[in-house]
Amino acid sequence: MKIALLTYSTKPRGGVVHTLALAEALAAAGQDVTVWTLGRGGDGGSFRPVDAAVRLAVVPFPEGGPAESVGGRVLRSIAVLRDAFTPDAYDIVHAQDCISANAADRCLRTVHHLDHFTTPELIGCHERAITRPFAIICVSRAVAAEVATGWGITATVIPNGVDAERFAAAAGPGLAACAARSRWRDRLGRYILAVGGIEPRKGSLDLLEAYALLRREILDVRLVIAGGETLFDYRDYRAAWEARAATLFGRTPDAAPAVLGPVAHDELPSLMAAAATFCFPSVREGFGLAALEALAAGVPVVARSLPVLREVLGTAARFASEPGGFAEALREALDFPGELGTAGRALAARYTWGAAAAAHIAAYERLAS
Repeated sequence: MKIALLTYSTKPRGGVVHTLALAEALAAAGQDVTVWTLGRGGDGGSFRPVDAAVRLAVVPFPEGGPAESVGGRVLRSIAVLRDAFTPDAYDIVHAQDCISANAADRCLRTVHHLDHFTTPELIGCHERAITRPFAIICVSRAVAAEVATGWGITATVIPNGVDAERFAAAAGPGLAACAARSRWRDRLGRYILAVGGIEPRKGSLDLLEAYALLRREILDVRLVIAGGETLFDYRDYRAAWEARAATLFGRTPDAAPAVLGPVAHDELPSLMAAAATFCFPSVREGFGLAALEALAAGVPVVARSLPVLREVLGTAARFASEPGGFAEALREALDFPGELGTAGRALAARYTWGAAAAAHIAAYERLAS
């Protein structure tokens, strides 16, 4: 079967990570797979090496002018990808996000999570990307329920896979793994890790307040935030976060959060494995892949009490809903780090990309018939 997987970026965001891992698993299962994506910021390839069995079609996407709005950039992204894409060459066209679903005339769509936009261009893009595809896949039952409630569409649920072995190896006893963890700890000390950058969906302000409360009791721990590549403009939110951080930690700069920005693909597992705990305060998620990667590395996880995260993480994580609750859950995770470790590793290992690929192939065959 000739399969096209479409995504909107070459940068390491959750949907892009999913697309590449799924493509490789499909290719390993004998499928003919091409990933179509936009090369943003001059990118000519992906943020990580991709298995040679997968074709990678990177469509150049030049930067817009300083006056280009987020809505205008989204519409231009759709147009550029649509003009380059050749749908007739494939048996299945599978879009992984709002932009690529709008760029493909007829496609299957994976809804990773549902966004809430206010600008007309983004509202229209989001709506069309749910109502126009001939079928919808969701990565969790919770998101499928939202799609059913909001649009009356019955989605097929296929969970993500997790590259559990990669993160477990980073936590292992080997000399290279130990040295990589030591480099992070020498640089950052004892730390709480969050990934995804500073943005509203990631609950970054709640995390900052929780960390400030925690530092009143535990002085030898630091908040570290990694990642942050995004299509959208969160400058106002970032400025509010930075202003609040300055108020909270201006007199104690050594306690201020460390914001790393994007971390190289090869360095992320050791950064994760070296953390004292992982915090996942997102207010909207579709699956929680990063939290499962932390569990695979044996790192205790504190997550927001969302239906989707309770569905996926079950009893392997601690949950909270507001800054005070996060501070208390983080304190417990720091005091009793191994309490949920075995359950977390076992849970992460259950989600494989091979199983995800098999479920996708079954869905493709059913739809193609």
